[in-house]
Amino acid sequence: MTEPVKGPASYFPSIEKKYGRPIAEWQELIRASPLTKHMELVGWLKSEHGIGHGHANALVKHALTEK
Repeated sequence: MTEPVKGPASYFPSIEKKYGRPIAEWQELIRASPLTKHMELVGWLKSEHGIGHGHANALVKHALTEK
């Protein structure tokens, strides 16, 4: 039996389904942004791309961890 996905990645299937872009594309957008602080990036995703807070937070956390 496989372990359930935990952490930010647990949001990824619903993010892709709801917003129509693959996670890799969101990660590229976040990394290309001139913003560097977590909450600045979350706010940017919410205001510019209409992403909900929880989904934006998961994307940013994952992107900043992977840098």
